[in-house]
Amino acid sequence: MNGRRGKDDAVRTCPFRRSAGSRDARYNRLVPYVDLPGVHLWYTDTGGDGPPVVFLHAASGTCESWVYQLSAFTEAGYRCIAFDRKGWGHSRPDPAGEQPGSVSDDLHGLADHLTLTRFHLVATAAGGGGSLDYALGHPERVRSLVIADHGFGQLQDPEFKQVVDRVRPLQIDGLPVELRELGPGYRATNPAGMRRWLEIERASVAEGARGPRQPPRNQLAFALLETLTVPTLLIAGEADLITPPAVMRLVAAHIPSCQFATVPEAGHAAFWERPDVWNRVVLDFIGQH
Repeated sequence: MNGRRGKDDAVRTCPFRRSAGSRDARYNRLVPYVDLPGVHLWYTDTGGDGPPVVFLHAASGTCESWVYQLSAFTEAGYRCIAFDRKGWGHSRPDPAGEQPGSVSDDLHGLADHLTLTRFHLVATAAGGGGSLDYALGHPERVRSLVIADHGFGQLQDPEFKQVVDRVRPLQIDGLPVELRELGPGYRATNPAGMRRWLEIERASVAEGARGPRQPPRNQLAFALLETLTVPTLLIAGEADLITPPAVMRLVAAHIPSCQFATVPEAGHAAFWERPDVWNRVVLDFIGQH
């Protein structure tokens, strides 16, 4: 299975677009909420007996963003699980629990709810922070860790901050989201895909306002990364303005036995722009673990 799909497939069909409690015709799975401390968490699960893979979305998306990965990974024999992080999409804060809580705690609660003893963890962009935090706190549960196009903004090391300041000036944050996150080649050649990506991005904010960002449980530094025991792959889009490959390569050098890969002609949303390449790289990696 090579994970190749047509570029406009996400425009024609999206297996995540449905209401709470509805049944997906393609995978025939009930899509529920799970009540965890501090959050009513919305998730989707393709089911099956294959090794589980949990996906964590970017700040510009929801679990709908994984449409290209869902079919490819399912057809490769994996059980695919994705959830809307607290404050995104359908997931809602619950004032009865800790606020704002952490992504790691939400993920752990979901894994326990689904009785996932060990699973692969795949994240992109802002989803990478929670996935790394979880792998550091619960390495016994993570078979492998994949982080794509993540800026590692929580890293405290001065040498890292200096590099980021040089490669990501503040003007980048002022650009429209599609210019920040989608590579120029994709914008030029796939207007339908760009429109669908923007639809998901604009619908990602719950009720017009996102809640406070969830801080990690671990204070991230190079010294802590050097203790990570989970097999790890970092992926960078070669045209990523927000997190250029040089930034992720610097981080990879501090993770034991970390593999590093790039996706040609892709920006910050490489998983969406070049799913043919991205899926093949990730499936090859997790297949080793």
